[in-house]
Amino acid sequence: MFGKLKSLFAADIGIDLGTANSLVYVKDHGIVLNEPSVVAIQAGSKRVLAVGKEAQRMLGRTPGNIVAIRPMKSGVIADFDITESMIAYFINKVCPKRLWSGMKWAKPRMVIAVPSGITEVEKRAVEDAAERAGAAKGKVFLIEEPMAAAIGVGLPVSEPAGSMIVDIGGGTCEVAIISLAGIVHSYSARAAGGDAMDQCIMKYVSRVYNLLIGERMAEQIKIEIGSAFPLEEEKKFEIKGRDIVAGLPKTLTITSEEIRDALKDPVGQIVDAVRSTLDKCEPELAADLVDRGVVLSGGSAQLRGLDRLLAAQTGLPVILADDPLSAVAEGTGQVLNELDVLARNKRYS
Repeated sequence: MFGKLKSLFAADIGIDLGTANSLVYVKDHGIVLNEPSVVAIQAGSKRVLAVGKEAQRMLGRTPGNIVAIRPMKSGVIADFDITESMIAYFINKVCPKRLWSGMKWAKPRMVIAVPSGITEVEKRAVEDAAERAGAAKGKVFLIEEPMAAAIGVGLPVSEPAGSMIVDIGGGTCEVAIISLAGIVHSYSARAAGGDAMDQCIMKYVSRVYNLLIGERMAEQIKIEIGSAFPLEEEKKFEIKGRDIVAGLPKTLTITSEEIRDALKDPVGQIVDAVRSTLDKCEPELAADLVDRGVVLSGGSAQLRGLDRLLAAQTGLPVILADDPLSAVAEGTGQVLNELDVLARNKRYS
């Protein structure tokens, strides 16, 4: 009976703690939560008012006494206390109320994906935030995002052959060549994710049209007409914002060619990250990649034509994962089955 209660109240959890979105995987149940990494707090304090989807709806629309923020920047913790509150919210939402939270076995073990380029201090901050949010002490395990993504998309990471993954999230672009269950070469570009793309669109519209738009409008533009490679049929989209000169609401139409030009910098950094990683690649691994190609994962990998651009720039076949947004979370879920091994090694990379 106690074993059954233990599985009910202390399920193992995998978290893709992203800059833009956080996904939670519960062992034997799959991905059960996908919400924005946004927290609304009381201005002048850190009292949490809303988390996730409810908080995202407040972005850019809050009164002066409410602030909607993202506690994760470039894949790492920017605000420790708010991140702790966000993780606690996720744990409590996916697990039943832990009536016996004082008991050690009532707290879940956790696997959390982190960027490959973060420091030991940043890693420790993630572990501490998770433990304070409700994870079992000493039972928080970190896995590098590109490794988690590679496992999640089904790459044969344990084979003695090279596999290449490019995981592009909201805050970072993670590139890795993997062989024998380890990362041979990796590159982390912190200014080449979806947030950087949104910022470039906002700056372009402001510079060219004297129109101020918010992050949500910029993201919508990127989703609707954004591209990294010329489209067979170029698109147009109507955008709304505030005229800088007149100070009044304004509507205008923008084209996909313009947005492609606006995205040149972050897209160029993604290409440079891939080429830089390939430059370090050993001949044997390079030969494997000619046959296996490159796999794209992460929400921002869905930018139209990015696969075609990378294929043209590298000469390698480039494949977009079937479900790029959930790849990292799926990878953490599969790693949950190896928690006993993780407990001995304390970190999987």
